[in-house]
Amino acid sequence: MPAPAHEQDERLLIEAAQADPRRFAALYDLHFERVYAYVARRVGNRAEAEDVTSEVFHQALASLPRFEWRGAPFAAWLYRIAANAIADRWQRTVRERGNPVANEPAATDPSLDELEQRARLFRLVDSLPTDQQRVVRMRFVEEKSIREIAQALGRSEGAVKQLQFRALESLRARMSESHG
Repeated sequence: MPAPAHEQDERLLIEAAQADPRRFAALYDLHFERVYAYVARRVGNRAEAEDVTSEVFHQALASLPRFEWRGAPFAAWLYRIAANAIADRWQRTVRERGNPVANEPAATDPSLDELEQRARLFRLVDSLPTDQQRVVRMRFVEEKSIREIAQALGRSEGAVKQLQFRALESLRARMSESHG
């Protein structure tokens, strides 16, 4: 069974970036929002999230020649780099402050399967109609209220609720299709 088109496209982007590091920008653009959101949820500080996200993409670019396509989404590899960068930063903080128990983050390190499922979900969100994508991102990534989204989009709250409902129904159906 051939790989889905988006997977083929991503693989081509990876191979192009491996051949010419200047082509990494396409991968960066494709994955920046997801990686930043992942990091921001875990570090809780915007400046630190920006630093860690920058570090993730710097490490990814440096390690790209050794990246091997194994069928898992490229985003899963980036999330693993991000999880390690967050853990390293936490360990440095603990060493500097000397209080490991009080500063220990919750054990929420997602498994590779969870990361792959999140990456699949992000791809599915990207396939939604533009208005539904915007509502989903504003509601669940930016954590805005229905009222805030309605104001930002110039729509009624009812219209935003309907867009959110349709998007979630579509995502549920597509996720269940991909799980057989």
